[in-house]
Amino acid sequence: MSSPLPSSPVVSTQWLADHLGSDHLVILDATVFALAASNGGPRYISGRDDYLTKGHIPGAVFADLIDVFSDPTGEFDFSRPSTEQFEVAAASVGIDNGTTVVVYDAVVGQWAARVWWLFRAFGYDDVAVLDGGLTKWHAESRPFATSGARPRVAGGFTATPRPELWVDKTFVESIVAGGADAALVCSLPPAEFAGVAGSRPRAGHIPGSISLPAAKLVDPVTNAFLRGDQLAATVAPAVAASEHLVTYCGGGIAAAAGALALIRAGNDHVSIYDGSLNEWAADATAPLSAPGV
Repeated sequence: MSSPLPSSPVVSTQWLADHLGSDHLVILDATVFALAASNGGPRYISGRDDYLTKGHIPGAVFADLIDVFSDPTGEFDFSRPSTEQFEVAAASVGIDNGTTVVVYDAVVGQWAARVWWLFRAFGYDDVAVLDGGLTKWHAESRPFATSGARPRVAGGFTATPRPELWVDKTFVESIVAGGADAALVCSLPPAEFAGVAGSRPRAGHIPGSISLPAAKLVDPVTNAFLRGDQLAATVAPAVAASEHLVTYCGGGIAAAAGALALIRAGNDHVSIYDGSLNEWAADATAPLSAPGV
């Protein structure tokens, strides 16, 4: 049996190195790359090729967030899967209800955080994000493997959804109108928050939102997550706004990094607006604030 995870939603590279090869431990590489498209917007590329050619943590299985751990028929990119879709996705990478899961990516942790959030939202807590991800693992000269890892043979995965971890557009509208006791936290880069960058037809952020960019939640040198006083100071404006915090971004990915940071800072009442600005900005009647325009 693999050792239980520490009582934290993240684990260190040393913890993972010490437990490589443990029974019932599944490591997931959830990398996705966002490239500039011809229309100026993002074009999402699976990290599978890099996983196979540039290498991955030994034993790691690739988790496809584009087509497997999202609903490919959803209206927007990375729409959350149904319960049935998620159960199939989890089993496809060797995960059952007795598995310990560690997720990482090759960026700043937002893709790994999204997979972590999905497991949490479907009622499974024996999962954590690797602190510093592949960047920190590389920098510490830890072992690497090339060629894909075959998923372990697993029994079925049974989800127990926690719908309170998501909110919809109607709830966000009630926050904006002052009818819901919650605060909006935007995980977009500062320029997109200000409305001076981005590819959506309408720029800016949902009125009343607090800016908490996902990239500001990691150390720029080590890629490790902020912790202690530094983390507390970074999330303080959001924490002061309400006990119920709703994170969002463009499509619910960076929002998961924001949710992870808030939970690590001790805030338990956090939800994600899954439609995020992909949905909100598509509605011409939904208000946006763009102070930088």
